[in-house]
Amino acid sequence: MSYNSVMVLSRNLEIAAEFRRLADELESRDANPFRVRAYRQAARLIARLSEDAGELARRGELTTFKGIGKDLAQKVVLFCDEGRIEATADPPVEVPAALASWLQLPGFTPSLVRHLHDRLYIRSLDDLEALVRSRLLRTLPDFTANDEHVLEGITRLRAGAPP
Repeated sequence: MSYNSVMVLSRNLEIAAEFRRLADELESRDANPFRVRAYRQAARLIARLSEDAGELARRGELTTFKGIGKDLAQKVVLFCDEGRIEATADPPVEVPAALASWLQLPGFTPSLVRHLHDRLYIRSLDDLEALVRSRLLRTLPDFTANDEHVLEGITRLRAGAPP
């Protein structure tokens, strides 16, 4: 392995470590789980690259890899220039008033409720129950609650009792 190859690998591993650090920091702040997942996926991809991620980002070629968008590519350049990237907080996620009680369900975060509403068009407890029973809720990133506990919570919400 040439000296250049070792340097490229070393730099890519540093960038990947920084992305993992950012993911951990964002996760500890209960940031959007999809954003945390994007940082983790970027770290895995960058660690496997045989070409310098910083140079790829500067040339605009890093975005050709699945999972690396313009924002993440800019962060790679920023890291190469400054040696560190600061995690920016997500703006607070607003939940539709009609779904605010869902935040009491196990494993439910504002980001998840917003995703269910905006992306999956889940609008009622009946819709939510159908999603849970289909076992699709558990496939969402970073959702770890037990289906039975969520179903029990839905039953309690329908009865007007806290889940």
